[in-house]
Amino acid sequence: MQAKILTGNEAVAHAVCLSRVQVVPAYPITPQTTVVENLAKMKADGMFLGEFIEVESENTALAYCIGAAYAGARTFTATSSHGLAYVHELLHWAAGARLSMVLANANRALGAPWCIESDQTDSLAQRDTGWVQLYCSSVQEILDTVLLAFRVTAESKLPVLVVYDGFYLSHVHEPVLVPPQALVDSFLPPLPDKPAFKLELPRNHYGLANASFMARLVQRRFGATAEINEVYAGVNQAYYRLTGRNYPAVEYWGSQTASSLFLTAGAMTQTIQSFIQERAGEEALLKIKLFRPFPAAALQKLIHSKLKRIIVVDRNIAYGVGGILAQEVRAALYSAPYQPEILELNLAGGLDLTPTLLEKALRFSGNESIMWAVNFR
Repeated sequence: MQAKILTGNEAVAHAVCLSRVQVVPAYPITPQTTVVENLAKMKADGMFLGEFIEVESENTALAYCIGAAYAGARTFTATSSHGLAYVHELLHWAAGARLSMVLANANRALGAPWCIESDQTDSLAQRDTGWVQLYCSSVQEILDTVLLAFRVTAESKLPVLVVYDGFYLSHVHEPVLVPPQALVDSFLPPLPDKPAFKLELPRNHYGLANASFMARLVQRRFGATAEINEVYAGVNQAYYRLTGRNYPAVEYWGSQTASSLFLTAGAMTQTIQSFIQERAGEEALLKIKLFRPFPAAALQKLIHSKLKRIIVVDRNIAYGVGGILAQEVRAALYSAPYQPEILELNLAGGLDLTPTLLEKALRFSGNESIMWAVNFR
């Protein structure tokens, strides 16, 4: 392993290069821009050997990925915020066609007004498009997750969205262990050697489906998505054996007898871990790595009888309802043997998570289930 100091965006570019991606359509958008800038430089320097195509929009970038995947290529692109919202229609087309591809998204708030703060609503709003969603909490995890994603998408024939916090991770430098090319080559399957279509056998591929045919496709996609928990677990174990780095779908951290548990996804897990360490392990943390499909069964197994309260830390919002992660947790634990109180500390809009906010959340005794962080600072 080679040690390097990388930003989150640089880590993505390194992982794409190591994965021997064949097609990268690129369109810059803050805070993702330096992902494609680094890949462009790698292409100019002869490090990246795939096709690098400058396109005029995020919509075109993903459309190019879809075409390349149909042609049998390993493909990747990156975006953020309104760029991800812009490709919403094509997210459905990619998942519906069961195409293998990886898309990296650096979280950023959605307008109006324009805002460049980190907010997870952009990616979580795409939760029902059929894409696998993996969230990262460190720069090392970003690099490793892109590698994991290429194997998951190859095995499942479902597209994968790799998500990390804009600026908190995209532009922050951290020490990273970069695996050698030979290790990555042994981990990832061989590059695709045939297209999805046989060009020498032209035919009509059901351009318009009737209800019966569409219903069967929906059922098959649902079944394939339900199997992702098992697929991801196997891929993660294979990577752990090679590198010693482990990224379970759900990870419990802290006291096994804690009465209060923080639950979140992304870079905020680092802040909460530091907070718990300073309190000598009086609380615990659940880190959600795999958001779609939501690992409800794994979550239920980690909820113990001594747990009285779960504080879900959300940096996103479903208007009129609350935090999106909190909704998923409530649904997952509805039939669980233990029913702790579920509260949410909501930082929608990109607010920073501080130890002061976590302290106030632990002392919260109001009647509402949502603690708006903007009122507690």
